[in-house]
Amino acid sequence: MITTTRADTLSGRFFFLFVSIFLNAFSNALTVSTNMGSAIWTASAVNLSHWVHLSLGNALFLEGIVVAVANLFLLGRFDYFRLIRNLLYITPFSYLLAGFEHFFISLGVGTLPLWWRLILDVVGLFGVAVAVSIYQRANLIMHPNDDLPYILRFRFMHGSPVWSQWASNVPPLLIVLFSWLFTGQLFAFNFGTFYNIATQGYLIGWADRHVFKNLHHHLEFKN
Repeated sequence: MITTTRADTLSGRFFFLFVSIFLNAFSNALTVSTNMGSAIWTASAVNLSHWVHLSLGNALFLEGIVVAVANLFLLGRFDYFRLIRNLLYITPFSYLLAGFEHFFISLGVGTLPLWWRLILDVVGLFGVAVAVSIYQRANLIMHPNDDLPYILRFRFMHGSPVWSQWASNVPPLLIVLFSWLFTGQLFAFNFGTFYNIATQGYLIGWADRHVFKNLHHHLEFKN
């Protein structure tokens, strides 16, 4: 068992970071393979990949780079170190997610009965929220898509995980909208996407309090 002291050491935070990367990629890939609706940023990348004819891994990577740069403007300073940390996250995460998706598809997850896919989708979305909570608290490297609500949460929205999460959903929703206008199709955008939009902020807040409670937020700025 990891004690509070060990969890908040650098080595403890790195341990939780690796756990969260694996959990995040695994959970997101599970939601994509069910086709019952993914987390909004993942859904936007899936639709973007079909729109511009990129692999899912490359679409996730490209989207991450754009958001990482946008985050710097929200911070009000050009933080090279933060940009590098964002890139260090999206590189393994993007292609790990794509690999897990192929794995789940090969298992036949997409052909399961509707109620099974719905259950797996909700389980996957819960895993995504828990993973985000873990690596936001560790705050070593972070996916830029999740760094965005983190910046909004603690710099502009007085620590609220709910309002910051909802505000950060606007860009991926626009990507999905434009992809649909140009392709006439929607991918990975279903019940689970709306469930994710409505609940992820609450689930992150719940995980902050109940999952690995000995890991605390390591803030870089105050409200």
